[in-house]
Amino acid sequence: MLTDSHCHLNYKGLIEDQAGVIARARAAGVGTMLNISTREREWDAIVATAENDPDIWASIGIHPHEADAHPDVDTAKLVAKAAHPKVIGIGETGLDYYYDHSDRDRQRASFRAHIAAARETGLPLIVHTRDAEADTAEILADEMEKGAYSGVIHCFTASGAFADIALDLGLYISISGIVTFKNARDLQETAARIPEDRLLIETDSPFLAPVPHRGKPCEPAFVADTARFLAELRGTSIEALGDATTRNFRALFTKVSA
Repeated sequence: MLTDSHCHLNYKGLIEDQAGVIARARAAGVGTMLNISTREREWDAIVATAENDPDIWASIGIHPHEADAHPDVDTAKLVAKAAHPKVIGIGETGLDYYYDHSDRDRQRASFRAHIAAARETGLPLIVHTRDAEADTAEILADEMEKGAYSGVIHCFTASGAFADIALDLGLYISISGIVTFKNARDLQETAARIPEDRLLIETDSPFLAPVPHRGKPCEPAFVADTARFLAELRGTSIEALGDATTRNFRALFTKVSA
């Protein structure tokens, strides 16, 4: 059984045939999906999708691209919405200095508000970071000193050194279809050595379709292709990797089992 720990079922490319997308995921052996929010206006729809299926869950958060547009989304608002029984994570949140769609100070403030919400609710933090390793690491460590919280670096593409920092902080690392790309040698080296009990897999669909689906809208079913590639990379079977990553998902997102 496989778990897609990060997908966007309500995004263009999937929403038009959401029922078909979910059915194809089931046929591919995907038992659980975490539907991720990035903007406040999405929250209700994403939670509603989770309400309609016992194996689909939801997160509540503001993507760093959207930080400027959500100055009023503070810790209290995140905590209140996260009380819903199908909401199991806070995010995605973090820092993105590649596009700089939002002011960097505003991104950092939003990131800290999400961490505070994760700490208060006990729900895991779902972290996006791109071209912002130093600031992401500094904020994660600084906030951990204020009080422990759990979390995952989603769609990991950062350096091996950043992976070590995240692991030292007790965080999990989630690998997407990017690991199957020919030019992803550094990521493949890191993915091969992540401890088995800290590893998750995801699609980030409808983005980043893995080989052999590149150029198509990504779907949760394609997590099987990433799992197959990653299992070979790590010298294990897809069944063992699926079991381990599903076990890790439930260990991190404890509200699923509760």
